[in-house]
Amino acid sequence: MLTIDPGQIATKDLHQFILGAVAPRPIAFASTISIDGVPNLAPYSFFNAFSSNPPILIFSSNRRVSNNTTKDTLKNVEDTGEVVINVVPHAIVRQMALASVEYGPEVDEFVKCGFTPLPSELVKPFRVAESPVHMECKVENILPLGEGGGAGNLIICRIVRMHISESVLTDKGRIDPHKIDLMGRMGRFYYARASGAAVEEVVQEVTAFGVGFDGLPPALLHSTVLTGNNLGRIASLPALPDADAAHQTLAADARAQALLAGGKAEAMQLYARELIEQDAVAEGAAMAVLSALVQ
Repeated sequence: MLTIDPGQIATKDLHQFILGAVAPRPIAFASTISIDGVPNLAPYSFFNAFSSNPPILIFSSNRRVSNNTTKDTLKNVEDTGEVVINVVPHAIVRQMALASVEYGPEVDEFVKCGFTPLPSELVKPFRVAESPVHMECKVENILPLGEGGGAGNLIICRIVRMHISESVLTDKGRIDPHKIDLMGRMGRFYYARASGAAVEEVVQEVTAFGVGFDGLPPALLHSTVLTGNNLGRIASLPALPDADAAHQTLAADARAQALLAGGKAEAMQLYARELIEQDAVAEGAAMAVLSALVQ
């Protein structure tokens, strides 16, 4: 593996390794306003949600690596203590990218990037009409992390009002990832689109204890067919079926019966993997358990 000592590598290179490894990251499209009344828009991917009660968002406005200067967003939140965090769907990603250009503090990025400003209810910065979610925030604290180029300034924000377009909601009133179609930031010029085939459900029961990898038969742990994800699904079950229960689970499956009659562990595990990847976890676990009994 490539081993890096942060003290022995140029900050610009370390920055790209971090961004490439910690990805994708959500994007905070931060709307602020200067004390002179000039609106500002800028995207930040050092961003996430950190608490629901109180509702806290944190993003970092880093000092520029090239010349160790700070950005307009940081000065604006220092001066006013207010910011609106807008989310970035695919439909506006190119406009957002234009807003990342380092225009002067006199430039209104709403105008420059073709966005529609919406008045906020509790703070002075405008909301971005083209974004499906706006979070009006009061700045609770600003935490400088260093004084050199690339050093972050953590802007800790408390949500005081949240606006969600009904167009991105499910029938049950929850945000639909396919409808909101969010973009995530990766390293360099790479982005990830979090909708369609890129969205995968990983349902994990957290109130019941899974049997764990240490509860799996050695033959499964050493399998060259079953993947870590396959074994993870089996290990998440509260208990493994015994041989009788496994046979009963597969009694009506003609293909399973043929494989059991053949007595080849690898073929049985291939079918177990297929079943698990089709979300038939109980059947896949049963086949895997029986494959472990084959000598």
